[in-house]
Amino acid sequence: MEEIKLGDWHPFSGDSPTSIVIDGSKRYQPILGFGAAFTDAACYLVSQLDAEKRQALLNDLFGQDGLRLSVGRTCIGASDYSRFAYSYDDGIDPDPDLVRFSIDHDREYILPTLRAAQKANPDLFLFACPWSPPGWMKSNGSMLGGSMRKKYFPSYAQYFVKFLLAYAKEGVKIQAVTVQNEVDTDQDGRMPAALWGQEYEIEFVKRHLGPALQQAELDTKIWILDHNYNLWGRVLDELGDPDFNKYVDGVAWHAYGGTPDAMTRVHEAFPSKNTYWTEGGPSYRRSEYATDWLKWSHGSAEILRNWAQCVVGWNVALDEEGKPNIGPAFCGGMVTLDSQTHEVTRSGQYWAFAHYSKFVERGARVISSASKLSDIDHVAFENPDGSHVLVVTNRGAEQKVLCQSGKQGFELTVEPESITSLRW
Repeated sequence: MEEIKLGDWHPFSGDSPTSIVIDGSKRYQPILGFGAAFTDAACYLVSQLDAEKRQALLNDLFGQDGLRLSVGRTCIGASDYSRFAYSYDDGIDPDPDLVRFSIDHDREYILPTLRAAQKANPDLFLFACPWSPPGWMKSNGSMLGGSMRKKYFPSYAQYFVKFLLAYAKEGVKIQAVTVQNEVDTDQDGRMPAALWGQEYEIEFVKRHLGPALQQAELDTKIWILDHNYNLWGRVLDELGDPDFNKYVDGVAWHAYGGTPDAMTRVHEAFPSKNTYWTEGGPSYRRSEYATDWLKWSHGSAEILRNWAQCVVGWNVALDEEGKPNIGPAFCGGMVTLDSQTHEVTRSGQYWAFAHYSKFVERGARVISSASKLSDIDHVAFENPDGSHVLVVTNRGAEQKVLCQSGKQGFELTVEPESITSLRW
């Protein structure tokens, strides 16, 4: 990070082909933060560290002297990155009154890890997502694949309420939920997953989940979709239902299909709805796992320039083989914890996020930045204290760039294939 001082600025006017022009009068979305997911797998691995190393890792990721991550994703039951499939109401027989409901599984290492992360960053914003309802609520009787049965919608809404109240009692407040991780795939039955058709998501939110949260006097936000850009048309249709719309705070997006301008299309149609980017992570199989920071900074810039208020990676931590994992994917963690030595390896995603999360405060606004440079990505922010941040990602050769704000500017030399964060 470079701190730009008063003496670095000089008068400048006119248009230059090497300029990045920053206009603080054009202000866009507020920033919630940057983060990663506390999956069952990640929390289990972190729990295997001794107390001193565990808190040191969480301080590095979430603490004020570290990466300063401020958003965490949690799972309502098992995801593919779990030691085994589980829900909070397991059993073969239906249990519509949720007599069996229990979060005991999470008390062993998930809740302690979340509390330790909150110790590192007391302002940590947590949102939670289910990969599957309990198997008895689904057409195939299993957490693996399949789809929800409508007759259990009332029970499932109470399942959310019980989860939120139980976590709050444990000192962990969940501030938002999504209806379903990746509504448009059942992952061919290879992992905890569930198909949620558009009709189902609309009915569940407006007739069950929204009213249930209100009745329980919970201020938990509801985010919809939690899936790919190419489903933007579905989002427009859903938000067009006023009885559904009134319960929805925003839309959660993934990047596995489509392009990020889909978020802008939805924002332009429904500007009062917030935009969140909730999943994406590296592959431990890629030789560039620890060095692909350009990919992640380029992606983050595109996400933030299309109205997203957060950029949240996938697993906080996995081992050197991307485990624990009961699904078909080959993801790596934001950091890798060696299963034998507990040595920490930081991913390219970690290094890219550092250029944003260390300097962009919660409540900052994205402000206008424009350039004709083809190999340069840029995104600018104004923090609540009035300071400004510019993140410049150079995907090409070394270049001299003129950063211009009003009639003042400063010159910057960006190294080849580099990320530079500037603050003034």
